[in-house]
Amino acid sequence: MRHAQISKDTARTNALRGEAMLIMISIIRVGQSQFVKAPIDEDSVDRIMSGVRSLSEFTQHKQIETVYLDDTRKAFRAMVQAEEKKRAAKEAVEKAKTAIHVDDVVQIRQLSKKNAGSGVDEIDVDLERATGGGESAAEDLSSKLSRVVQLTGFSDPVYAETYVTVHQFDIVLDVLLVNQTSDTLQNLSVEFATLGDLKVVERPTTQNLGPHGFHNVQCTIKVSSTDTGVIFGNVVYDGAHSTDTNVVILNDVHVDIMDYIQPASCTETQFRTMWTEFEWENKVNINSKAKTLRDFLEQLMAATNMNCLTPEASLKGDCQFLSANLYARSVFGEDALANLSIEQDGEQGPITGFVRIRSRSQGLALSLGSLKGINKIGVAAA
Repeated sequence: MRHAQISKDTARTNALRGEAMLIMISIIRVGQSQFVKAPIDEDSVDRIMSGVRSLSEFTQHKQIETVYLDDTRKAFRAMVQAEEKKRAAKEAVEKAKTAIHVDDVVQIRQLSKKNAGSGVDEIDVDLERATGGGESAAEDLSSKLSRVVQLTGFSDPVYAETYVTVHQFDIVLDVLLVNQTSDTLQNLSVEFATLGDLKVVERPTTQNLGPHGFHNVQCTIKVSSTDTGVIFGNVVYDGAHSTDTNVVILNDVHVDIMDYIQPASCTETQFRTMWTEFEWENKVNINSKAKTLRDFLEQLMAATNMNCLTPEASLKGDCQFLSANLYARSVFGEDALANLSIEQDGEQGPITGFVRIRSRSQGLALSLGSLKGINKIGVAAA
């Protein structure tokens, strides 16, 4: 097409058209033959055939030439500008974090005096943050209480509750045991078992618990993937006779996968490639009362810890339809993709549509689709 614009040699233009069409048809024939490891997909065939039809008909329809030569160039320019703006904003944030004013004091630890009362040492503060020493003081009380799980009832002989601490690759259960009887419970032990990609690596030891006594035990559980996991168990202790064994069943503890999902970024080409490769898909129907489509998208990103890959320029403006691609990655290197397609009936009408979640493993796709936060989007706005 470009050669037809800059040259009047019709024979040379037709020769280039024929050569290009031959190459594209050959690619399709090779992809559909039995000699390739993976056959060509239907989307690629349709895209190549549209290119063949455009080359054969662009002389009769000037709109095709405008689309391929001008509009595609503008779209590529807009995409590059959006990426440059995104990278500049990221560099500005990083620069603001490390920026130091000209009148700030630079502390050199080796040259400072031991008895100098210079206030708080920034290096010590950084070391404390790196080791996690300052996190417990800054953690909100409400977030601590939300991690307390009641394991038994108040009428059971042994009351048990646990404080769940989630690290990067393991879960620590700090269990509080209370003897609610007037007898001494001998050989009391807490036994945990797991369902899913969880493994108990440290089991609590056996103890004797006096009347109305308290005891704390810890159990460490290793996490190997973001599949839905359940921790269950029981409290076992000896009765009045050595042959009697009493068992108190504990409530289940469900592992929250959102502790292991982190927002991430990838290019559109990588997104399309992974979308084609991933086999497991979970389609979730949307029926929300959120005020606007953009509000629903932001609440969905907050509920699933996913990052929106659709450029900001494509999301601007008021429209009754919204489509966006989202991406997240777990701490175990598992990728999660989502495609959101929603519409709003009128200005204040309900939002309907669906979100398709794909991943390489079935557990991650089902876990993200069954999150309680997705079903609660827009309920508070109503």
